[in-house]
Amino acid sequence: MVFFVVLGVDQSAVVLWTMHPWERDARLIRDAVTDGQKSTNVIVEIACTRSCDDLFGARKAYHSLFDRSIEEDVAYNTPGIERMLLVALVSSYRYEGPRFHEDTAKSEAKTLCTAIKDAGDKNPMNDQEVVRILSTRSKPHLKAVFKHYKEISGKNIDEDLVADSSLKHTVQCLSTPHTYFIKVLDAAMNPVADENTKEGLTRVLVTRADVDMKLIAEEYHKQNGVELAQKIEQMVKGNFKEFLLTLLARGDQLKK
Repeated sequence: MVFFVVLGVDQSAVVLWTMHPWERDARLIRDAVTDGQKSTNVIVEIACTRSCDDLFGARKAYHSLFDRSIEEDVAYNTPGIERMLLVALVSSYRYEGPRFHEDTAKSEAKTLCTAIKDAGDKNPMNDQEVVRILSTRSKPHLKAVFKHYKEISGKNIDEDLVADSSLKHTVQCLSTPHTYFIKVLDAAMNPVADENTKEGLTRVLVTRADVDMKLIAEEYHKQNGVELAQKIEQMVKGNFKEFLLTLLARGDQLKK
């Protein structure tokens, strides 16, 4: 049995937990921005898995905490092809109602398929239409887009994207967020994970405990054949383990 130990993480986890969600997300984004490319997935995660009001709240909190905007910090600190996508995602305020136009979804699925499959040397993240669709469309609309993409391509859209790219993380967070969070948890509890990756365990448990942790845990069991609580018991020890298990149990209680 391998034990997962992170020195000092207990305190940082508790501090994160005590923050208002908007402040917490603002600080997580700030840390990700200063970490550079190794943490761009955190920016994508927050931008794509929060409600439009919560993302807007994080943007306001960022103003108050750091005297500048998330958008300008992401733009200034993100080099190369990822800048346009990341700035668009953190600037987004999506429609959250159920209505969308099926014909438009079909058309945009074709647009994505062409941009991804026929890109040649061009990275799809440089395609303004790809960025527009992923950063502005509602999640029900995108669900329909991704369904039509599979009908056209024969594959799920994330299967056609480069592994560990910001574009792939964006699609996963928008289409199957619970599966995305499971991948973060698995990577964090890998015995050879680096410190940056290990932080994903705290981040997911703390930020999702009052949202959808029970659903994530259920999906984790379905995909891995082991309870998430059991995995944490195996890989974590001490006060940190007890804290994480308490957050996990909190998710169970909220769902009842």
